[in-house]
Amino acid sequence: MSPRLSRRQLLQGMVAAIALLEAGAAPAARAAGLGDLVPTGVALLPPGVAPTLGAFADTLIPGEKRSLGDRVVAGAAPGAGAVQAGALALLTMPEAGMELLLPELSTLLNAEATAWAAAHAIVPDPTVPPMVALPFEARTGLVGSLLDPAHADQQVWILLALMTFIAFHTAGFEHTQEAVAHHHPGLSRLRFPAPDPDGLYRFPAFSYARQLADCHPATTASGSPA
Repeated sequence: MSPRLSRRQLLQGMVAAIALLEAGAAPAARAAGLGDLVPTGVALLPPGVAPTLGAFADTLIPGEKRSLGDRVVAGAAPGAGAVQAGALALLTMPEAGMELLLPELSTLLNAEATAWAAAHAIVPDPTVPPMVALPFEARTGLVGSLLDPAHADQQVWILLALMTFIAFHTAGFEHTQEAVAHHHPGLSRLRFPAPDPDGLYRFPAFSYARQLADCHPATTASGSPA
């Protein structure tokens, strides 16, 4: 059995992962179709880890069930939520380097879910992870308590929540042009524009309705700074 990670190690690892994503680490290849978005990294996780983290993501940005028997997605909202938008794809992409952190996060989350169920007289289904077994209302209450400043591990859960939002709002696990072409649910919800036919983004209209400065004479043809 591998040694348990400390809270400090968890925080350091998650901050490093987010820094890599913000730095533009090469996105992992997207699986074909939103309904089949199951990244290869998920298959390498210990049993129960992916459903647990998926239930956390679905609580933050809920969506509709992917199938009649879907337990991870509670079906609390119409349309595609964080799970369909690739939250697990982002968490398991090799470039983020979180493969050693995810089992520990899952263990902590399920421990919190077990305590929440006991405190609220909820008898969870033992055939699924405790987080998955919670009804959506209970998941919402639990996640709200985890993100409360009074919680000892609030910083850990804030970082995990941040990565969920990165997946939904930026499709950070793939190239933006590909995400738009595949109708990524988060970018579609934000009405993110498509690039020009050559795959580049250009902005012919000035946001202030006037040009604020001339381009540097050494700016490249692609618009890169000198």
